[in-house]
Amino acid sequence: MTLEEELLLEQVTSAHRERGVDGAIRSHPAWHDLDEAGREAAFEATVELRKMEAAIDAQGHSSTVRALLSRLNAPSK
Repeated sequence: MTLEEELLLEQVTSAHRERGVDGAIRSHPAWHDLDEAGREAAFEATVELRKMEAAIDAQGHSSTVRALLSRLNAPSK
């Protein structure tokens, strides 16, 4: 894996996602720069990262679960 591919993988596996003005979650721009093998590697790495996050969280939640819960518990607009 090249340094550029490693950087893309690192960006894609983060839990942060931009939102559109309508609130829709956008894919990370780096996702579109990965080839099929890179996207598979990103998926596998993301699954492992979320397992590690859940393992160290007192409630067993990953960053994805925490983000969803905060959105569900947010006051309605």
